[in-house]
Amino acid sequence: MAGAMQRRTGISSGDYAVLLALSEAEGRRLRSSALADAAHWERSRLSHHLPRMERRGLIRREDCATDDRGAEVVLSAEGLRVFRQASAAHFGLIRELFVDALTPEGLAQAHEVSAALSEHLRAR
Repeated sequence: MAGAMQRRTGISSGDYAVLLALSEAEGRRLRSSALADAAHWERSRLSHHLPRMERRGLIRREDCATDDRGAEVVLSAEGLRVFRQASAAHFGLIRELFVDALTPEGLAQAHEVSAALSEHLRAR
């Protein structure tokens, strides 16, 4: 699925994970450590990946307003545009690979399973 995503959108699954985390963050900005946690990455992987995204104009790094020692990763306008475009392609691919494979009955069963799991997790 990752290869199909990259072919359709021009961004990697890693790019998408970073853009997703930033799009969900308050002010569309995060400290690098929080971004690594949100993307479920090691900090070293993120530190190698961010310069490539910055060169492509998807993100920028700014000094942290609350801490002189750190920086924040900020989703750029171009990054938001690319993320929105990629999300549409991502959801289309999910539909094509998973939803379209199910009959209406299978979709109803998947909904029941999802609801049961959601309720179970909520109860915990």
